[in-house]
Amino acid sequence: MGIAIKDTSESWETVSTQRPFQGAKTGVNSDEVRMPDGSVARRDYQVHPGSVCVLALDEAGRVLVLSQYRHPVGRRLWELPAGLLDVPGENPLRGAQRELYEEAHVKAEDWRVLADFYASPGGSDEAVRVFLARDVSEADGDRYADSGSEEADMEVAWAPLGDLVRGVLAGELSNPGLVTGVLALSAALASEGGLATLRPGLSPWPARPYEA
Repeated sequence: MGIAIKDTSESWETVSTQRPFQGAKTGVNSDEVRMPDGSVARRDYQVHPGSVCVLALDEAGRVLVLSQYRHPVGRRLWELPAGLLDVPGENPLRGAQRELYEEAHVKAEDWRVLADFYASPGGSDEAVRVFLARDVSEADGDRYADSGSEEADMEVAWAPLGDLVRGVLAGELSNPGLVTGVLALSAALASEGGLATLRPGLSPWPARPYEA
């Protein structure tokens, strides 16, 4: 019988915790953790509220992407519409719908979960849920405007899924939400059952529990 390849919950004893830095949205924890051999090791990591990404797919097989400057890496990256879960316990689907509206003025009728992942589990507790949004159309009302943020400089485009997959494999696209989303969608489309095998949009998310 083979080993079950599935992530499991586990928690080692935290002897002490300090928060040497707290920013507007995220902080840094410094934990003293009891190791299996009884020794104590320090683990510093970013404390993050969690994020959502939206892969909006139109009837022509194109994906909505945004070009945005990211200062920490010194690059302009093509990304999926995404944002933080600012409110503790916020329903991630509602957060995803908000981000799709605010960043692209788009709405969708069909929502599925494409993938869940930890952005950098060795140094952050950020959990990310990537949604697939279909049956998309322009949102009602006025376009959201926030001239005081990085979003004011975003470029919006619709790109064929195949072009994005090729860009990821060629090393030309490197945003983790986009990489995960387009490869997960490509795999789902190629699988037996196709997109019908994807989880519903309101599926439980143990990494960031919420009320439906």
